[in-house]
Amino acid sequence: MSRMIFVNLPVTDLAVSRRFYEALGFVNEPRFTDETAAAMILTDAIAVMILTHEKWKTFTDRPIPDAGSSEVSLAIGCEDRAEVDRMVEAGSANGGAADINPPQDHGFMYQRTIVDPDGHLWEPMWMDPAVASGEADPFVAA
Repeated sequence: MSRMIFVNLPVTDLAVSRRFYEALGFVNEPRFTDETAAAMILTDAIAVMILTHEKWKTFTDRPIPDAGSSEVSLAIGCEDRAEVDRMVEAGSANGGAADINPPQDHGFMYQRTIVDPDGHLWEPMWMDPAVASGEADPFVAA
């Protein structure tokens, strides 16, 4: 079995957060979804569990960070620059906030940021496949 990553995030409004993640291209997995949590699948290896604050508190006694804090930044690889832009635009149209950090274009890599309705920071990004595979030097490709 290949390894998977499950990102668990506390959310204030499960329905609003679910719409946000669906707009980004995540698909809900109903087998692991109820009124307290929703499993949002991005790939066979990456899933985001959005959990109400009450559900979150059953996993840890640690406090939930304020929405304006930066507890983590989650980068998502995209097929091309246009997908980066589409993801940010879809998220901002569905409860998120686009470009809270300035977009970065390094030629071989392009990224933008978006926060979900609860302030979790996502970075849709594209990297030149030749640079990502090691076939090209990032500074030559740029």
